[in-house]
Amino acid sequence: MGVQFGGIIKGKEIEIESLRGRKIAIDAFNTMFQFLTTIRDRETGEPLKDSHGFVTSHLSGLLYRTTKFIEAGIKPVYVFDGKRPEFKYVSAERAIVREAARVRWHEHMEKGETEEGFKAAKMSATINQEMIDHAKKLLEYMGVPVIQAPSEGEAQCAWMCANGEVWASASQDWDSIIFGSPRFIRNLSISGKRRSPKTGAYFELKPEVIESKQVFASLGLTREQMIVMAMLMGTDFNEGVEKYGPKRSLELVKKEKPKEIISKFNLPENVYEFFLNPPHAESKIEEKELQPDKIMKLMVDEHEFSRERIEKVIDTLKRTGGTNVLSKWLK
Repeated sequence: MGVQFGGIIKGKEIEIESLRGRKIAIDAFNTMFQFLTTIRDRETGEPLKDSHGFVTSHLSGLLYRTTKFIEAGIKPVYVFDGKRPEFKYVSAERAIVREAARVRWHEHMEKGETEEGFKAAKMSATINQEMIDHAKKLLEYMGVPVIQAPSEGEAQCAWMCANGEVWASASQDWDSIIFGSPRFIRNLSISGKRRSPKTGAYFELKPEVIESKQVFASLGLTREQMIVMAMLMGTDFNEGVEKYGPKRSLELVKKEKPKEIISKFNLPENVYEFFLNPPHAESKIEEKELQPDKIMKLMVDEHEFSRERIEKVIDTLKRTGGTNVLSKWLK
């Protein structure tokens, strides 16, 4: 979910071709949830599954989108969440919301209300450890670097960007900017199209780059002020202050000092410190080799994907990256 900065921050639209040769840290959980919500049967709301009942929507999405990234010359590095902070209160809320959505999904489908049922099904998406493990295996077999964050994946992506390990971080959430990423990308997709959640129609959506320095300059804020502004609005780690949306929060942080606002509204100081100095690992983007046999075993033998389609993906990876996808990426 993240902080809702969309109304006051505008990124610069770019063409996907402009990212050729760029190394980008991608929030893996954020990406997996995109696939788990969208890659579903529109008549039943069910995600893709193999005959054993294992959900494979995320594997399908990761396989094809990552291959497209590599084909386009983008150098993806996937970063997975670690241990969530104990004060991440939104996690408990989401569990309740997802369970309620699951119940609504089946109720709508029983009544033949497929459109409403599909919407509820999307909201019921969840990730378990087995799904994470298989996603990591797939990416590693593709020759794509995988980084395990000690805590929030977005925070790790931000640190990697700030330290020059990647050109940008990528996520749909706006939290990247308050976690300290100098540059991040939203709407990172090869297709350039996105389905409207309300109408189901497709519309053009280009990637956009947000440069933190430009954002701070245009709003007349420091990162510390923006963190407090986010906390007033509400984040995944704290409940916001009633009646404080983007406009009112922006006005307040320009008038009063961050620490004064925190004290005035009794905002949690540990959340402020978490955003300002988030946990991170001294990550190393390690060279990986493409392992076609293991891709085939995982995707075809274990999860029953089409052999012909997976062979085409492997051919593309061989053509665009050779036997060692990262050999020409590393500094």
